[in-house]
Amino acid sequence: MQRIKLDCAVCDSHNIGFLKHCNQEQLNKISSGKTCCHYKKGQHIFYEGNMPMGIHCLSSGVVKLVRTNLDGKEQILRFAQKGDYLGYRALVAQEPLFASAIAVEDTVACFVPQRPFMDLIDEVPAISKELLVSLCHDLGVVEERVQSMAQKSVRERLAETLLFLHETFNSGDDSVISISLPREDIANIVGTATETVIRLLSEFKSDKLIEMEGKKIRLLEKQKLDRISHTSV
Repeated sequence: MQRIKLDCAVCDSHNIGFLKHCNQEQLNKISSGKTCCHYKKGQHIFYEGNMPMGIHCLSSGVVKLVRTNLDGKEQILRFAQKGDYLGYRALVAQEPLFASAIAVEDTVACFVPQRPFMDLIDEVPAISKELLVSLCHDLGVVEERVQSMAQKSVRERLAETLLFLHETFNSGDDSVISISLPREDIANIVGTATETVIRLLSEFKSDKLIEMEGKKIRLLEKQKLDRISHTSV
C-alpha cells in the first residue's frame, strides 16, 4: 500500500454517487480530510469484522468483497469498480464490516473519515437518497445470489457467473471477459470446488460455448449460456 495525493475535483472517477451532489466547498472539505492509497493486486483495503472508521471510494481498479468461513475458504459476494464506494452500510448502521475488500488488480482507493462523510449526509439530502439507491441495489444482488444458490445446479450457476462477469467486465472486444480471474475466484463466486469449475469450463469449451485464452474467457454462445443459466427458472 502506497499513499498518494488525489484531489476530488480532478479525480478520474466522476461517477462516485455522493460526490456529484457536493458543491466546491464540500468537495474541498472531503479532499482535505481524506487519505488516498495505491493498493497492489491481492492487498486488503479493509477486513471483515473490523469497525468502519469511514468509507472507501474507488478511483480506479477492481475490488472483490469476500467473506471467509471457519475453514478459511472465501465466498465472493460481489465486485466493486471505479466509481463505487464501500463500507457505507456498516458505517451508517454502526456495525462491524460484513466482508473484506481485496484488490483484484492494482487499485486506487480514497478513505473518507466518518465525521466529514456523516456531515455531508446531514447537509445534502440527495446524498441520503443516493445511499438508499445503492443499498437497495446491493440488497437486490444478494437476493438474486441466494435464489441462485438455492435453486440452480452448479452448471447453471457457472453459466450465470460467466454472463455476469461479461456484463460487469466488458472490454472493447464484445465477447471477451476483460478481467483475468483465477479459477479459484470463479469457483468462489459459483459456490463450488475449483476442480468442478475447471471440469465444467472444459465441457463448455468442448461444447463450443466458450474459448479460453490463458486466464481470459471468450463467450462464443451467450444465448446458449443464458438458456443454460435459466434452466431451473
